[in-house]
Amino acid sequence: MTGFNDFAIARALHVLAVLLWIGGVAFVTMVLIPACRGMAEPQAQLDLFERLEHRFAAVARWSVLVAGASGLWLVWRLDLWARFADPAGWWWMHGMVAVWTIFALMLFVLEPFVLHKLFQAHARRDPLGTMARIQRVHVVLLTVSLAVVLGAVAGSHGGWRFG
Repeated sequence: MTGFNDFAIARALHVLAVLLWIGGVAFVTMVLIPACRGMAEPQAQLDLFERLEHRFAAVARWSVLVAGASGLWLVWRLDLWARFADPAGWWWMHGMVAVWTIFALMLFVLEPFVLHKLFQAHARRDPLGTMARIQRVHVVLLTVSLAVVLGAVAGSHGGWRFG
């Protein structure tokens, strides 16, 4: 039996956290929101979305925390700081940090303190427009996230260096 391998554990936790987090965003974007928007009653759309998305938010928060902590550990443990000085060659490293930062801000600051109140106010005035706006935001977030995941997987295995 081999000894404790902190690198392997950190990498496995990182991949698992990203899988749960971005996979959940994909589910919300491609399944939940379209299903909600397919309902006839606008208020029912909002109620179902908010109830189910609220349950996923807890999973997303934990996943974002684990992804951030394990990612930071991997950068420190493997001494990868120099990669951040070369944005052309290691663009996906910057992308991972940017996507993580956006989601961390959304999940821990904006959603609980700002967006929830805005969501409620807009939903009272324009429920269908609110759902359309939520869908557009999720599509953009998912598209950027998937591009970065694709780049990170390819880049960490020797491909997609532009420098």
